[in-house]
Amino acid sequence: MKDKHLLENKLIIFLVALIASVLWGSAFPTLKISYAELNLLNDDIWSKVLFAGFRFFGSSILLFIFLIFKKEQINVKLDSLYKVLILGLLQTTLQYFFFYNGLANTSGMKAAILQSSSTFFVVLLAHYIYHNDKINNRKILGLITGFLGIIITNWGSGFNFDFTFVGEGFLLIAGFVASFGTILAKHLTIKINPFLITAIQMLFGSIILIIIGASQVGLFSLRFNTLSITLLLYSSLLSAVAFSLWYSLLKYNKAGEVTIYRFMIPVSGSILSSIFIPDESLSINIFFALIMVAIGIISVNYKKRKKSEIS
Repeated sequence: MKDKHLLENKLIIFLVALIASVLWGSAFPTLKISYAELNLLNDDIWSKVLFAGFRFFGSSILLFIFLIFKKEQINVKLDSLYKVLILGLLQTTLQYFFFYNGLANTSGMKAAILQSSSTFFVVLLAHYIYHNDKINNRKILGLITGFLGIIITNWGSGFNFDFTFVGEGFLLIAGFVASFGTILAKHLTIKINPFLITAIQMLFGSIILIIIGASQVGLFSLRFNTLSITLLLYSSLLSAVAFSLWYSLLKYNKAGEVTIYRFMIPVSGSILSSIFIPDESLSINIFFALIMVAIGIISVNYKKRKKSEIS
């Protein structure tokens, strides 16, 4: 398959992962600005749930339009459909319930780094799920380094530990839920078009979010203006593209080999947050944490090349 060969090329993998990571990174300032435009308070949980539902519903519609335009077959066997729906429950409903509300209670830069925790959770889960992907000394070193970076970013001025369950705690839960979604997605892409998986799981997950949010605050409770509508459309597009690209990489490559590139998410998220969100800047501890998280992820996935591969 032509797509298979392309997505196994190291340069192509890097470029595709870079695009997906920068798109995901841009979500942090996009959502923080959207909250401000919609006048959503930190404790306004259900309005954020509703907004998340609208975002991913839009993403799914964009993907279905793309699939129809490409004349792709849009059907999934029943024995696989329920797994795709479970993926939607994990990857869209649960992950973004915690992510949206956690993001509202912490900074965009800190959220960008904490969200990378899913990478380390994937390594831990893989140890128990796959017999050929056990934790070793190299992975332990990477996990320790990465989590140290996550801890460091939670220290405020004067090294006071700044952690709240509904802020940083929710983001860690989101990362844990996302790790289950990553492993399930890897399994599903073996037989199903990654773009179709993304469309279906987002449609199902978003409908649940909309129903939950609307039951609490009303379907038309959000007061959109031109900027917030534009940001909603952009966030829908970035999710559709980023998840589809990532699932495509998972289809043709080992999860551990492409996970190395996810360090670009907290890097791009923090940089973009410092550019677009007022009162946020790259402090020394944030910068140091970014370096440690990046080193941790690289350590977890790094493999020495055998001499036979070099000669």
